[in-house]
Amino acid sequence: MVTKIYKQTKKFPEEEKFGFIAQMRRSAISVPPNIGESATRKNDKEYIQFLYISLSSLAELETQLIISSNLGYTTNNLLLDEVERLIRSLLAFIKYLKNLK
Repeated sequence: MVTKIYKQTKKFPEEEKFGFIAQMRRSAISVPPNIGESATRKNDKEYIQFLYISLSSLAELETQLIISSNLGYTTNNLLLDEVERLIRSLLAFIKYLKNLK
């Protein structure tokens, strides 16, 4: 997903380089490291906390993709579908972890 966001935002207008493009890339790039860091946590509470941080970044990215579509920067909704699928998967995983207690 991160690679796809980088490739997609290369097509955005140059004037968005330090604004919208940078924000979308930051949102996308923060997801994998937070999931990775969550796996190193000693207890489930910390683990879930980092998963929620990843979830927040995905929700932010989802909103940015909707805005970029509304602005006509992209017409490809496959990325939006992928982000929504990742949100659902992450929510299901968090629910699973919470039910282990």
